[in-house]
Amino acid sequence: MARQLDEQIAGRFPVGQRLRVLDVGMGQGTQALRLARAGHQVTGVEREPSMITAAREALAGEPEGIRERVRIVQGDGRDTGVHFLPGSFDVVLCHGVLMYVEEPDALLAGLARMLAPGGLLSLLVRNADALAMRPGLSGDWAGALDAFDSVSYRNRLGLAVRADRLAALTAALAGIGAPLHSWYGVRVFTDTAPDGAGLPADVETLLAAEERAGRTDPYRSVAALLHLCGVRG
Repeated sequence: MARQLDEQIAGRFPVGQRLRVLDVGMGQGTQALRLARAGHQVTGVEREPSMITAAREALAGEPEGIRERVRIVQGDGRDTGVHFLPGSFDVVLCHGVLMYVEEPDALLAGLARMLAPGGLLSLLVRNADALAMRPGLSGDWAGALDAFDSVSYRNRLGLAVRADRLAALTAALAGIGAPLHSWYGVRVFTDTAPDGAGLPADVETLLAAEERAGRTDPYRSVAALLHLCGVRG
C-alpha cells in the first residue's frame, strides 16, 4: 500500500514539494512517520490513547527535524471540521478506519472537505466483494456461504465490523467531490497468513507479486483490502 500511495503522490505533485498530509486514524503512526521522513508535514488524528502513546514513542526515536514535521491530535475522524479549516491538506489518508464506522458517509464528506483542490484522498477498506475468500480458503464452507451476501464480518481481533463494496464507494466519492482516480488490491495472496508469521527470506519477491496482483485484473478484485484514491475536483 505504501508503494501504491507513493505512486499516486509522485503522479500528482511536483518532485520535492513538501505536502500537507492529514492521517485520520493514524494508529501507531507507521504511514505518518514514513511520510515525515520523506519531507512532508504530517498531522495525525487518533482517538485511542494506547495508539497515541505508541505513535509518540515511535516519534521520539526520530531525529529532531522529523519530529518537528509531525503533529498528533487526539480526536475522532468524524470531527475533522472541529480541528481544521476546509482545504487545509494536500493529501488525506484514512486507512483501516471505515470498517469501524457504521455509517461512513459523513466521515467521507468531512475528509473531502479537508482537501485542497487537486488533493489526494487515500482510503484503505475491507473488500466486501471478496468476503468469502478468507473463510473459503481456510476451509470454512459455511462461513464462505454466509459471506457472499453480507457486508459484515468478524475481524481477527474478534470484533464485528463492516466491509465496503467498490461500486458503492465509487459512487460515494463522486458524490463528495473527490471522484475515484485509481484503485488497487492489497493482500491478494497473503490474507490467510497466520498472525505473527515471520517474513519469508524472499520477502521482496513476495512484495513484487503482491504489488503486481494489486494493480492487475482479475486479481485485485478478490483482494482482502481495497486501496482507493480519489482526487478533489
